[in-house]
Amino acid sequence: MSDKPNILYVFADQMRSMSIGCLHDDPVQTPNLDRLAQQGVLFRNAFANTPVCTPSRGSLITGKHAWSCRCIANDLRLPEDEISIADVLKEQGYRRGYVGKWHLDGISRHMFTPPGRRRHGFDDYWAAYNCNHNYFDCKWFEDDCPDVKRAEGYDADIQTDQAIGFMERYRDEPFCLFLSWGPPHDPYRLVPQEFLDMYPPDQVPLRLNAEGADRESIAGYLAHVTALDRNVGRLMEALDRLGLAENTLLVFSAAHGDMLWSHGRRNKQQPWDESIHIPLIMRWPGHLPEGQMQDLLISVADHTPTLLGLAGVPVPETMNGLDLSGAILGSSAERPSSVLIGEYVSFDQGANWQPWRGVRTERYTYARWLQGGALLYDNQADPYQLDNLMLRPGHEALARDLEQELQGWLQRLDDPFVQGEEHLRLLGQAEEWQIRQEHFYGFGTRNF
Repeated sequence: MSDKPNILYVFADQMRSMSIGCLHDDPVQTPNLDRLAQQGVLFRNAFANTPVCTPSRGSLITGKHAWSCRCIANDLRLPEDEISIADVLKEQGYRRGYVGKWHLDGISRHMFTPPGRRRHGFDDYWAAYNCNHNYFDCKWFEDDCPDVKRAEGYDADIQTDQAIGFMERYRDEPFCLFLSWGPPHDPYRLVPQEFLDMYPPDQVPLRLNAEGADRESIAGYLAHVTALDRNVGRLMEALDRLGLAENTLLVFSAAHGDMLWSHGRRNKQQPWDESIHIPLIMRWPGHLPEGQMQDLLISVADHTPTLLGLAGVPVPETMNGLDLSGAILGSSAERPSSVLIGEYVSFDQGANWQPWRGVRTERYTYARWLQGGALLYDNQADPYQLDNLMLRPGHEALARDLEQELQGWLQRLDDPFVQGEEHLRLLGQAEEWQIRQEHFYGFGTRNF
């Protein structure tokens, strides 16, 4: 067995933090995630900086904020020269694998991602598909074969089989495996019936801030979460069976959350906690505390630097996410005062949205839109974020302090906070964006 820790990073798509049973919020059954939290560290303040698929995924694997890794909207390809966690670990002798949803290779969502820089260092095993949310039509491209493969069944089950196979193959070498599940992202009812039966829609309680909610969809979402939880249990059992549990840093998280009709909104890309607040659990027996609930602020951009720090691997200077390993291990008193949150380009979830930026602290959420309008919540006193303090007198000083915190982030990251089209022009991605829009909406004359 290697003296270097294995890294098994498992993440769901569009799963919000309140959908873990041990957090006692959504009425959901997650016995394996609860057990994982009892064996490791459960982070109560984990957030997605840019709560939508491609930017969050780019941020995750590069350890950089979305603006910095030039990955600011869905279906824009992560530039090939961006360095990922897999690239760093390759130099440390790790085997690297990626299984599941990728969504970092641009248009089309269904094309083959060839070996090389478009896989960003995940070279030893590739069983991935750019973007597919038909959970009963599991599709993937494997290694260097350009022919799509298919299998019957629930795709998270199949992807978990593939992940276990990778670990069996490389059990005697240090490995880094990313397993990316598509659920509980909609369509919410595409989940095995045994899990749907666990959540009768008429018995599912709604969050206090839900407006116009579709109970069937919410019940399906919870069913997806429990189906994923079963696969978490399968992974934990496989690590035990292979003798890898003690030397594996096992992480469970999500790319971003899901509004699910809170505040009358669906999907993501919003500053409310249902969109930005994500699960994060880390387990590494003998190295990380057991059964600890951690209040440390940690964002998606911080995951890769922190994992490298925990593994004892130098973090590249190009990564502007934070290495919080010292704070987790208790060897450092440094703790961030906030995380940056925001959206750069209006697309998909609402064509008239404007870019917004904000900060999330342990207590407060502050965000403002480029064209005007802002929100400020005291999340201790108002956990469902129903009382926007920007609309009440007496909070001007607090708003100024949080705006100053936001300005510090914008300056550190050279973030211009301008219109979406200007963001794309500054990054040299205006033409790529036009191709995307034509592909999905028929704008222009190109034929795709």
